Amino acid sequence: MLTLTPTAAEAVKNIVSRVPQIDDGGVRIRDTGGESGFELSVTPTPETEDTVVVTDGARVFLDSKAAVALDDRVLDAELAGDGSVRFALSAA
Repeated sequence: MLTLTPTAAEAVKNIVSRVPQIDDGGVRIRDTGGESGFELSVTPTPETEDTVVVTDGARVFLDSKAAVALDDRVLDAELAGDGSVRFALSAA
């Protein structure tokens, strides 16, 4: 299952907090297939088939394809001074 570093968990919580109407939501990762990779969005609840990963209060929802593709991966984040976030995946 996908693991989040403490920095990635903080980044997810920060992103979700920027959307006032989604207080208890999370970041949903959808596998778009092919070379386009993954799509991230902020959503209030997971879809029925989503796998939910919770780390330090950060919630990440993985669609079924993303859950398979990201199994045994670690999500990390780099926080820039301007508030932007860059996510990276590595092997566990």
